[in-house]
Amino acid sequence: QVQLVESGGGLVQAGGSLRLSCAASGRPFSSLPMGWLRQAPGKEREFVAGIRRSGYSTYYADSVKGRFTFSRDNAKNTVYLQMNSLKPEDTAVYYCAGGGRYDPPRHDYDYWGQGTQVTVSS
Repeated sequence: QVQLVESGGGLVQAGGSLRLSCAASGRPFSSLPMGWLRQAPGKEREFVAGIRRSGYSTYYADSVKGRFTFSRDNAKNTVYLQMNSLKPEDTAVYYCAGGGRYDPPRHDYDYWGQGTQVTVSS
């Protein structure tokens, strides 16, 4: 089993930045492809970004490409989502997820965090 715990969410003005973190415990972290997904009120969960086990390859949804950066530190069992130029439409609960194969975009991860709220005010 793998436990994922997100942190770093909060309230920010449009144009601002936040960095989300997701700490993993349990199964060796470096064996897991990881992803970030988000769900806004009244909407379906949306894939945001994925990263390979090595961290050398990433994939982004068009809606965040050029603004968000997904990275990982396997030595610290942590992934990060740096979010810049935030927009009100980025408001959502952000979930860290892991496991399975690196085949983005995808929703069928094996392990999920509890989510962290990001609110972007206009």
